[in-house]
Amino acid sequence: MSVNVKTGIDVLEKEGFTRFKNQRIGLIINPSSVNRNLESTLNIFQRNKINITALFSPEHGVKGELQDQEECMSFIDKKTRIPVYSLYGKQLDPDKKMLEDVDTLVFDIQDIGARYYTYIWTMALSMGKAEQYHKRFIVLDRPNPINGLNIEGPILEKDYESFVGLFPIPIRHGMTIGELACMFNEEFNIGVELEVIKMEGWKRILWFDETSLPWVPPSPNMPTLDAATLYPGMCLLEGTNLSEGRGTMKPFEFFGAPWLKSGLVLKKFKNLGDCRFRSLYFKPLWSKYKGETCAGFQLHITNRKRFKPVRTALEIIYAVRKTHPQDFEWRKPPYEFEEEKLPFDILIGNSMIRRMIEDECFIEEIETVCNEGIEEFKEIRKRYLLYE
Repeated sequence: MSVNVKTGIDVLEKEGFTRFKNQRIGLIINPSSVNRNLESTLNIFQRNKINITALFSPEHGVKGELQDQEECMSFIDKKTRIPVYSLYGKQLDPDKKMLEDVDTLVFDIQDIGARYYTYIWTMALSMGKAEQYHKRFIVLDRPNPINGLNIEGPILEKDYESFVGLFPIPIRHGMTIGELACMFNEEFNIGVELEVIKMEGWKRILWFDETSLPWVPPSPNMPTLDAATLYPGMCLLEGTNLSEGRGTMKPFEFFGAPWLKSGLVLKKFKNLGDCRFRSLYFKPLWSKYKGETCAGFQLHITNRKRFKPVRTALEIIYAVRKTHPQDFEWRKPPYEFEEEKLPFDILIGNSMIRRMIEDECFIEEIETVCNEGIEEFKEIRKRYLLYE
């Protein structure tokens, strides 16, 4: 099945740019900001004679060349002479000076559908500053690439807010970037003048490879839809001393460590029905264990509709900790601008799940605790869904 989906920028091109007449526009973009013909959003706005006065750079940079947690720098773009302001580094949101020549902020970045993917928080913080300084905010909507139905993982608890989670939503939220903007604006009292340019043709059941849209990696370690499908779970390995595959050609599909004994780990897995584990060795070119040979696995998803990435990652962490008590460690702070709490705790959104793993509770009990609050979230979420 393949559906002819038009993203927000495609719809905007069709409708025309009259809403931007006599406006000074700031674009929050990166390499994923393209139409279905792979023309960049910046080029499209300029081709339509729109006055672009500022660009804003999320994590990985406006050009997409920076690795995770690598600080972005502000600069003047040599080609366009437009100032590019960093929203990932010393500050995470635009200040008054950055917005003084802007009337409307436009956000157009492909999200992945997981709470800890930082673009949604760049959007939320930018919405807050747009409201503070009386600017309009427009979101050009894009698909949730891992469908808009499946929801999994704990609701972020109070006191665990960070730049990988500012508001109480589950890890896998099943919403588009535009729907999240509507929810953030109303539920969390941002109150900005907001407009979402909806997609055409997208339905919640669709995965990205069913949309007829080209996949453009929204970040350096998100090269494929398979990586995005695994990411809501396998990103949790960032909170441990296991490699999550960064520095390899298969980030989030590969995992392991130099000290891992693959055979011991494999025996501990209980539910392998929707994915298979293939033993392998890999040597990361950067990130954890750079230049060291790691033993580990590649995950092969066999049924993506039923696959539970969060549960799978928790089973991996549980099994590795159980079989390698002298080697496994929780990663120490700092992480994503959080100086005190354990990285795993701010990723999962609480400390209880880590304690349950340490207490060797049954994985079924852990999964039950993980999914508490999802039904209540679904009721809130209903009010902001824009698509069938």
